Amino acid sequence: APSASLWVERAVERAARGAFARIATLDSVLSDWFVDSELRRLRAAPDKTWMPVSPALVDVLALALTVARDSDGAFDPTVGPLTTLWRDAQRTGRPIPDSARAVAMRRVGYRFVELDTARRRVRFVRDSMQLDLGAIAKGWILDRALDELRAQGVDAALVEAGGDLAVFGAPPGTRGWRIAIPREDGDTVVVLTHGALSTSGPSEQSIARADGARESHVFMPRTGRGLTNGRTISVLGASAAITDALATTITLVPSRQAASLATRYRVQIISHQSLHHRAREPLR
Repeated sequence: APSASLWVERAVERAARGAFARIATLDSVLSDWFVDSELRRLRAAPDKTWMPVSPALVDVLALALTVARDSDGAFDPTVGPLTTLWRDAQRTGRPIPDSARAVAMRRVGYRFVELDTARRRVRFVRDSMQLDLGAIAKGWILDRALDELRAQGVDAALVEAGGDLAVFGAPPGTRGWRIAIPREDGDTVVVLTHGALSTSGPSEQSIARADGARESHVFMPRTGRGLTNGRTISVLGASAAITDALATTITLVPSRQAASLATRYRVQIISHQSLHHRAREPLR
């Protein structure tokens, strides 16, 4: 008979496989990188026609639209047309033409998305809209991965995906998961037994603008332009979906609005800049 330690090891492996399978399934629904994902298929929806969507997509889109309303549009899940232009510019090395940006902006606006959660359907009021849930779906998927691990009987886990992590429980012999957040005046260490941490800031990937500036893939929805001098912040909260969305949003808004969002969603904002050296707030 297998030893107790071997049995535990196999149980943990089964739980991990289940969590990774859940991640892959949800990625095939919510990613705009996969041409056959459910999210991408919505691009082919006839204008102003109700389209059925899966429970996962309904849940994420409902949360995304809520954050969009609460942030007065600083967070906007309809920036897909701008994302497409940014990726084209990154691939070709040519700046986004102002004319193309203006055309894309006519297809951006969370208020032009109608979601019927009861019937699980969505429609776009404007022509050729594209959803981009990249600033919230990753966190939401991490939350679901933890759900899967709990259901498999795992006592403690940490899952991470590029700037976002979520945890529950505590490693053996510890008070919780120790997470170091780098700051200019020394690391801030938090100990988590339940919660999530998301970080957003100037992207290592950027494209050139016609005026010579470099812009990231984080867009200011009102202007359609990517951040050029965004500050780096981390957001600590109970849900990775919320911290993921707010980490992006808070880099786009003034401090007073950021504080209001933090209070509304019960999250903590941790700036990576020291108090005597904060980056300037982005222009609205």
